[in-house]
Amino acid sequence: MEQYNVTGMSCAACQARVEKAVSNVPGVESCSVSLLTNSMGVEGTATPDVIIKAVEAAGYGASVKGAKSSSPSMQEQEDALADKTTPVLKKRLAASVIFLVVLMYFSMGHMMWGWPLPSVLEGNHVAMGLIQMLLTIIIMVINQHFFISGFKGLLHRSPNMDTLVALGSGAAFVWSTYALFAMTDCQVRGDMAGVMHYMDEFYFESAAMILTLITVGKMLEARSKGKTTDALKSLMKLAAKTAVLYADGQETCVPVEQVMTGDIFVVRPGENIPVDGVIIEGNTAVNESALTGESIPVDKQEGDQVSAATLNTSGYIKCRATRVGEDTTLSKIIQMVSDAAATKAPIAKIADKVSGVFVPAVIIIAVITIVVWLLCGKDLGFALARGISVLVISCPCALGLATPVAIMVGNGVGAKNGIMFKTAVSLEQTGKMQTVALDKTGTITEGEPKVTDIITGDRIPQNELIAIAYGLERKSEHPLAKAVVNYVEESGDKNSFAEEVTDFKAVAGNGLKGMLDTNIVAGGNLKFISEYCNISDDLRYKADDLSSEGKTPLFFARNNKLLGIIAVADTIKKDSPKAIRELQNMGIRVVMITGDNERSAKAIGKLAGVDEVIAGVLPEGKEKEIARLKEQGSVIMVGDGINDAPALTRADIGIAIGAGTDVAIDAADIVLMKNRLSDVPAAIRLSKRTLTNIHENLFWAFFYNCIGIPLAAGAWIPVFGWTLNPMFGAAAMSLSSFCVVTNALRLNLIKIYDTGKDHIYKKKSSKNKNKTTKGDKTMTKTMNIEGMMCGHCEATVKKALEAVDGVTEAVVSHENGTAVVTLSKEVDNDVLKKAVEDKDYKVTAVK
Repeated sequence: MEQYNVTGMSCAACQARVEKAVSNVPGVESCSVSLLTNSMGVEGTATPDVIIKAVEAAGYGASVKGAKSSSPSMQEQEDALADKTTPVLKKRLAASVIFLVVLMYFSMGHMMWGWPLPSVLEGNHVAMGLIQMLLTIIIMVINQHFFISGFKGLLHRSPNMDTLVALGSGAAFVWSTYALFAMTDCQVRGDMAGVMHYMDEFYFESAAMILTLITVGKMLEARSKGKTTDALKSLMKLAAKTAVLYADGQETCVPVEQVMTGDIFVVRPGENIPVDGVIIEGNTAVNESALTGESIPVDKQEGDQVSAATLNTSGYIKCRATRVGEDTTLSKIIQMVSDAAATKAPIAKIADKVSGVFVPAVIIIAVITIVVWLLCGKDLGFALARGISVLVISCPCALGLATPVAIMVGNGVGAKNGIMFKTAVSLEQTGKMQTVALDKTGTITEGEPKVTDIITGDRIPQNELIAIAYGLERKSEHPLAKAVVNYVEESGDKNSFAEEVTDFKAVAGNGLKGMLDTNIVAGGNLKFISEYCNISDDLRYKADDLSSEGKTPLFFARNNKLLGIIAVADTIKKDSPKAIRELQNMGIRVVMITGDNERSAKAIGKLAGVDEVIAGVLPEGKEKEIARLKEQGSVIMVGDGINDAPALTRADIGIAIGAGTDVAIDAADIVLMKNRLSDVPAAIRLSKRTLTNIHENLFWAFFYNCIGIPLAAGAWIPVFGWTLNPMFGAAAMSLSSFCVVTNALRLNLIKIYDTGKDHIYKKKSSKNKNKTTKGDKTMTKTMNIEGMMCGHCEATVKKALEAVDGVTEAVVSHENGTAVVTLSKEVDNDVLKKAVEDKDYKVTAVK
């Protein structure tokens, strides 16, 4: 997508005009114009020159973003987002108010409240009229932008909001000028009654007040719009301006733009990391909250990756640059947020269609209003006042800003929390999804096997089992071997198990064997170890239990004797079960897709609490499963690997875990920088709240215009006698866009991890808690349990309870400390209590 800066736009009608003009250019496939950021995104084969010419032909200006520099610096990008409009409007407003106060003194202070005037003006109505006209002209010159832009729009047959303001203010001035000349004629003829009549026909103060009040509204709107890009600007401010390069033993400070891939740079404690790199010397802790929103520093050592804009909090480190300039993680995040602002949400199409015809329709309504009141016998001044009121109360800007401001603020909130929406479409649609499909490895689980259980044989010391296992596994490159090796090395007992295994041999798909001193040692699966020794029924049952929990039991033997079992599993992330429950509470079905065998997959699925498990799926099969799920409703796919990319693309919304591969991230619509599943429900909450905010904005914009225009036209005069002074119409118009933008800024206050406002969907069975149902004779009991610490504890308690005769299901939560047991017949509380306490947990109550 090629991006352009657009100048000269003042309202949604301008936006619609530019979009239409560029869309008609041959070779343009799509065009999206943002009034909020004064930018335009164009896709197609049309050249920039042709596109810019089309924009200029429509009466506006355009230039290619970054045309002066192929790679604009972060400072240049930050300057491009700076609020340059508000300072100009402040000066205009200050000058306008000074002259308006003087004008109002003459027009209303003296005429309505009898405030004193210089003696030379006493009774000289023509002189007072001339003073009002001159002051109004000064204010019109100060605010000439409205007239230049407004009438320029008329000449290009693309009237805009400035056209409405210019016509309204101009009509009031022209009529007042006519009344002034008519007054002079009456003065010459000595017709004092005529003089007083035309004095009441002056609308100079209305013409000036309209311009001043609209300027107030424009300034408030500009300030509020500036705040919508605060998140983006704060990201840019985090970027380091300089880097310290290390070469030939010398340190040299250079601008960050001069750092090249492969350069060695150093970072001292308290300094921001200038570019993405890998640590080649030193250890430290890095605060990555700028990118992920996570405030706890992450420990880093040699070989670990570091990212630009993160803060080195402790150690001195040397790094090799891997990504610089536009390729850094920070730059990509900024680009994602910018691209999202340049795209349009589907809901914006309604407002765009209305905005395209809004201004011409208002002008026609104003003309009809004047004609109708004249036909009803009212004088021209009254009819003109109604027409001017229609012009100045109508606000196309409120319609045009309703969607983009909410999208920009919503994107900013996501960026602060490490949730990156690539397009406005993804931000709008995410909250509407019905199914979430989760990859298992690296998404629900940590993606790295770990030792979970150690079970020794009869009278075998645990250290002996670990020593044999470590000696064998450290010679293997298998992922499960790495889990055993990491367990020993992280425990700090590495030196205690330093004996070397000789004659080592790996038997593919089965296990390992070798010699330790004069002993034959072996490790592997049940079938392989059974060739070396007898395995008791008790250990076989324990191995089956481990397998049913999704763990892989590794057997180890020395000579002809079994030493024991070490169970290894890809453990579930701490937040995965909670995140899945949150999704289910929102009424979303959660499906796990994995290539694991069905038994292991179901075990993990049970621990995680998913609604459905799809196991044994080859990489190319994931896309087909997503297509099948889409037949049942809209689908989100969450994954992190290369094999997830086709499925991420096939899904309605693809979400990539941030620690995943570049391929997965490129294929996704949303990127989660924190690499945790709890950000999926958070993204859905943010999407829902943003969409609600858009609905509120659109309702206000339509409601305001639907109520305001008839009121201004005088539709309620025959019924209630309600009239609207043009000045009050201008005040209402000036505040309408400000209200819409301010409402969008409320999104900054939402807590996307707060489940308090989730709409909880309960299963039918939950209505029958603690009650007997005659139809199926089922009942439930809730047990309060102490001692459960994790998902494995939940699984242990669940298995123990479901083994009790009469228990059909047990829903266990270690976070709530409860187990909700569904019974098919009456089961004594003591029986349930004993089943749990036999597993070393404490039951405090059964209800």
